[in-house]
Amino acid sequence: MQFKDVIGQDEVKQHLREMIQTNRLSHALLFLGKEGSGGLPMALAFAQYIVCERAQGKGSNAPAGPSLFGEPEPAAPSGPLPDACGECPACVKAKQLMHPDIHYSFPVIPKKSGDKPVSSDYISEWREFVAQYPYGNSFDWLQFIGAENKQGNITAEECNDIIRKLSLKSFESEYKILLLWMPEYLGKEGNKLLKLIEEPPPNTLFVLIAENEEQILPTILSRCQLVKIPLLETQDIATALMTRANTPPDTARQVAGIAEGNYREALQLVQHAEEDWQSMLREWLNATLKGGPSAQVKWVDEISKMGREKQKQFLRYFNHLLEQSIRIRVMGPDKVLLPDQEKDFAQRLNKIAAVSQQQTLVEELDKAAYYIERNANAKMLFHALTIKLYHIIQDKALILAE
Repeated sequence: MQFKDVIGQDEVKQHLREMIQTNRLSHALLFLGKEGSGGLPMALAFAQYIVCERAQGKGSNAPAGPSLFGEPEPAAPSGPLPDACGECPACVKAKQLMHPDIHYSFPVIPKKSGDKPVSSDYISEWREFVAQYPYGNSFDWLQFIGAENKQGNITAEECNDIIRKLSLKSFESEYKILLLWMPEYLGKEGNKLLKLIEEPPPNTLFVLIAENEEQILPTILSRCQLVKIPLLETQDIATALMTRANTPPDTARQVAGIAEGNYREALQLVQHAEEDWQSMLREWLNATLKGGPSAQVKWVDEISKMGREKQKQFLRYFNHLLEQSIRIRVMGPDKVLLPDQEKDFAQRLNKIAAVSQQQTLVEELDKAAYYIERNANAKMLFHALTIKLYHIIQDKALILAE
């Protein structure tokens, strides 16, 4: 993968280039970014840039000799390349995740009872997963390898395998590189790696890719140089959806706004873009504020039949509209770019609730999404949420007519 394949994050890319070009490369780096921000693609592109023969000045940057057809000979580029060339043998191998000096470690599950699995047991599945879901999270990966309810781990056997691999000499590149994805899955076994991380063999590079800093062993965290991967810009997500997922521009802009910097979430939303969340939200508010218990029970029955992903996306859409309604209140409707129908609905939400009430609603919706991810009973959850919704905004009840 090349830097150009990573969505947005221009400042991070430039920072990584400068680290290499000015010889300020730490032997242990932690790429820390929330889900969907691109930590794994960035690490893959970084590793390929390091081993690229042309980027590191080991190969010719221009075709050798004049053209056979009379065109002028192209001049060799001055200065280091801003990206891996994508064409040299090292780049071809790195792109296919087959470079002998780039090693991968990630959470795995036993294939059968009593197994002590290591990442290399799943390398074929890993290559396929990265090709299809480079912005996927650990849940996506574990489902991809059929984990179902099994817990993924980076095991003590995996730590021993890492030590063995990195004790060998490099085959082709100047550097040996370990990309360790989701170090949050390292238990106390991770302490086996401390000495290797602190005093690695020459030209050995650790790159850890994580989403939650608090779940990483402090002993490992303290030995790594932090590289923060910020959430993606809304425009970058919209552009990626249009160019990579062939999403219509209006849908791409709407989904990018809801996704809040998470490209994985944006792709999930696109799959359900045909859902009429606004009508469902209008029905919920009318049932809660004017319809009475029978209407509320009917609505809860309908949404409880949906899958967890759709329920989460519905709550996220409501949150999105609440946030936009606050922006409209503060900045004015002319300063907020929204489709007319959504803008009208957001303005109606301002008539229902004050800012403090809207903030409380956002907090409750976030909690509900959290519990849904953890298999909460949908009927109980949405019944409780409906009651809370009523009590939060009952003083300003207003039917949301179409």
